[in-house]
Amino acid sequence: MPTNIEQRKGVIFACLAFFMWGLAPIYFKLLQQISAFEILMHRVIWSVLFLLLIIAARHQWQRIRVVLGQPKLLLMLVITASLLGFNWGLFIWAVNNNHMLDASLGYYINPLLNVLLGMLFLGERLRKWQGVAVGLALCGVLLQLVSFGSFPVVAFSLAGSFAIYGLLRKKLPIESLPGLLLEALILLPVALIYWWLMAPSASSDLTANDWHINVLLISAGVVTTLPLLCFTGAAKRLQYSTLGFFQYIGPSLMFMLAVAFYGEVFDAERVVTFACIWSALALFSWDSYRQSRKQRKAQLEAVTKPV
Repeated sequence: MPTNIEQRKGVIFACLAFFMWGLAPIYFKLLQQISAFEILMHRVIWSVLFLLLIIAARHQWQRIRVVLGQPKLLLMLVITASLLGFNWGLFIWAVNNNHMLDASLGYYINPLLNVLLGMLFLGERLRKWQGVAVGLALCGVLLQLVSFGSFPVVAFSLAGSFAIYGLLRKKLPIESLPGLLLEALILLPVALIYWWLMAPSASSDLTANDWHINVLLISAGVVTTLPLLCFTGAAKRLQYSTLGFFQYIGPSLMFMLAVAFYGEVFDAERVVTFACIWSALALFSWDSYRQSRKQRKAQLEAVTKPV
């Protein structure tokens, strides 16, 4: 059971992770002229190098060796790495193809999926109002499906892949930094093969690029790694349903960027779904606040109760 100090660290890590993710579209928009697969390739390659430097500085090689001696654990990391790579690539594609609102919707849905997964696989109980909130979000998606004949594929693909990734990483007995390095190493051969075989593009030859393009491409390692390290650190210290609460930061920033700065249209189809999701999240937040007040009150009464 995490201590109060560890829980506070988890809160800080969660805020940092989702704030960085919320602003990440600004970075990827600077690389809009480059294909999503090519950017994904750079995310993987430079993440590996950045993580190797951190592992070396923190002398955590022994923790890597321990995991390498457990085939079942490595197999699970292959699954989490695949989910992570899919999520990275789809997010880049969504941002650079003017689907940032869909990405925002996906990460609004994600906390509610976290609640469901926490209930189904981690034994976390779903309270009455949490259940109503999840049902309300489902109604928003169904209304879009029935009224407009479309399903938010991008949003649900982003939400589902990241929710399952977070659940599996929480269950795996691997610390955040070694686990993330191993996931990136699993993806590395695919990235290198793609770089070798892909058709030449305007940016594929680093020696021919402008220096600022290369700086942006290499920075993909930092942009990718820092929020993930914070997220996995938070996931180890907080209840999975609690972790979902902080995820509002990221999609809120994405939503504001999409509408205010990048000119994406907030049409009737999106209004219906977003309204239901926002209402569900407001209800979920109110219930979480009410429950935390009850717990604090009970703890205070237990401390002050005379022996």
